[in-house]
Amino acid sequence: MSEGFEAAWLHLADGEEVVWESRPHPISMGWRLPIGGGLILFGLVFLVWTATNGNELVTATGLVFSGVGLGVVLVAYVFWTNTRYVITSGELYRKHGVISRDVTQFRLDRIQNTSLRQSYFGRLLGYGELTVYTAGSADPELTFRYTPRPERAAGMLNEQLEAGSRTESGRE
Repeated sequence: MSEGFEAAWLHLADGEEVVWESRPHPISMGWRLPIGGGLILFGLVFLVWTATNGNELVTATGLVFSGVGLGVVLVAYVFWTNTRYVITSGELYRKHGVISRDVTQFRLDRIQNTSLRQSYFGRLLGYGELTVYTAGSADPELTFRYTPRPERAAGMLNEQLEAGSRTESGRE
């Protein structure tokens, strides 16, 4: 699926390949997009108003609102683009962080159970939460939040888990 996906933080073993990768659904940017967009729009209204009356204070106010709105949108976008979920033929990865980088990874053979959860809006908009539990832990080991098309990610993960269990039992 993700042919050609490469990242400096992703260290694949020999024979290991990426089978699924994604960013969170854009909805994960949350309130920042509508607030930032609203501030930009509000600032533009001030700038258009300036064109009709030439008031420098109104122009400065419009520029400030637009600048702050643009900043809010850019911060949301940068955080969104710096979050990645990856399933390989042997491991799971979650990477996030802008200034510092946090990469969580663990082997598929440690997975005991998975769960897929979608709210009403998640089903409507096409996102959900894929949670992975490992042997010996009652708490989730890893959660892919706001996963786009989570049923596809869960299906790819299940395929890799089945392939791994066939290999372990010598059936392959």
